[in-house]
Amino acid sequence: MDKAKPFDIPKREVWEAFKKVKANQGAAGVDGQSVAAFEAELSDNLYKLWNRMSSGSYFPPPVRRVMIPKPGGSGERPLGIPTVADRVAQEVVKRYLEPIVERIFHKDSYGYRPGRPAIDAVRTARQRCWRYDWVLDIDVKGYFDSIDWGLLLKAVRTHTDCPWVLLYIERWLKAPVRMEDGSVVPRLAGTPQGGVISPTLANLFLHYAFDMWMTRAFPAIPFERYADDCICHCRSEEEARALWEALEARFVACGLVLHPQKTKLVYCKDTNRRGDYPAQSFNFLGYTFRPRKAIWRGGQFGVSFLPAASQDALKAIRQTVRRWELHHRSDMALDDLARKYNPYIRGWINYYSHFYKSALTWTLLRVDAFLIRWARNKFKRLRLRPKGAREWLAGVIRANPNLFAHWGFLRVSGRTSGAV
Repeated sequence: MDKAKPFDIPKREVWEAFKKVKANQGAAGVDGQSVAAFEAELSDNLYKLWNRMSSGSYFPPPVRRVMIPKPGGSGERPLGIPTVADRVAQEVVKRYLEPIVERIFHKDSYGYRPGRPAIDAVRTARQRCWRYDWVLDIDVKGYFDSIDWGLLLKAVRTHTDCPWVLLYIERWLKAPVRMEDGSVVPRLAGTPQGGVISPTLANLFLHYAFDMWMTRAFPAIPFERYADDCICHCRSEEEARALWEALEARFVACGLVLHPQKTKLVYCKDTNRRGDYPAQSFNFLGYTFRPRKAIWRGGQFGVSFLPAASQDALKAIRQTVRRWELHHRSDMALDDLARKYNPYIRGWINYYSHFYKSALTWTLLRVDAFLIRWARNKFKRLRLRPKGAREWLAGVIRANPNLFAHWGFLRVSGRTSGAV
């Protein structure tokens, strides 16, 4: 039966793709079917999907579009949510295509690549900011919605002639969008941000539109790219402005536009670089790079150009902690609160504590402020005794210093909890 199908897609690949989709979870698409509902009839659903993909009769349904807020409250961006079955189908194609294109991607391309975490891009950018005086901070306007289909498919065909991969990628690109008001809108360019295959396709497009072009046209200028977030390091203002002008022309040729307000030239000021220029900071992957006080080797104090958790990232953490409403969870024990919220706290520490830890410290202390309020609501003897509640929490920290993930972080950082 398998050999009678036009396309040879192993059933095992569909099963492995579902396991990846299940691990990632995610919201329901236009059909309202959750991952759990799909799994309730897993055998039938996977066979149906395999049968249609193998016969060439699979057509993706519309993508559900939702608007989500941008970091820092600077507006909203569209997110496309495919159905669960469509995410499985995209994962099948991704599993075939990703190992092929991964081998050719540039070493300074980090976004959505296995073994290339964002924090590595931040670390590389930090080191290069010490060696280069100028940064060109590039922002592509509406990148995921602007990708030219013809150029993208040409790039895909460069690396594979597999007919079913090419067929389904083209169908996904042309799949319409169902808006929040229920209307269905056709698409003429771009790839939905939120689709399983979209990051791989977006990386492949910028591999040719930016990475390889930079290697040919400006081989002496290093860069870090995470999806469409790009940082270029230049030795002089003149070199940076020449790159900016050339990039504008290059992106126009590829159907892209540099954001006129968000693309900027930044001077990496520190103790040894004392020039006075209007832009001396930029944001990259949740970190803000700017001049900061630092202790150099030998115990000397100075100013270095360093990254630390951005104000937008810290504000988002504080808003999340506030939404937990810990002080209203008097129905839960302290151990239960720790188990419930430690994964979030560990995630913040694991990402934002790599550089300039003190920027994160004061934000994490907000958790303790809510725990003190929780104790006053939980225990009658502490209700009218805020000082007693602080002393109680300080005693808990001394007795069980690793109960909440940030307590150990604060201790190592040389800080004490707000309860002490």
